[in-house]
Amino acid sequence: MKKLLLGLLLLTIFNTINAQDTTRTKLVFNPKTPTYEVEATCGTCMFKMEGKGCLLAIKFKGKNYFVDGTGLDDHGDAHDAEGFCNAIKKAKVQGKVVKDRFEVSYFELIKK
Repeated sequence: MKKLLLGLLLLTIFNTINAQDTTRTKLVFNPKTPTYEVEATCGTCMFKMEGKGCLLAIKFKGKNYFVDGTGLDDHGDAHDAEGFCNAIKKAKVQGKVVKDRFEVSYFELIKK
């Protein structure tokens, strides 16, 4: 009986873990959509925005926005000496502002 309960418990845990959606939408450049050159960095560390933890943000048209669609660690170690938590970088983005957040459909760092 104990083995049966243990087996059901493990099965439930594995089902829950596998049910998590880990797929991420691929960011693709669209030549028909406007591209903007922005400053990108950690919003809480460098832009001093209110937020829980380190989150990617951009300065778009003079205003700071947290970014949806890509994150800090998708572009290297955020806490490295040249990472987003320690440096402001230039990026090319496509997307739009939705509910005070910037939803990116394309994001590329500009090499120095």
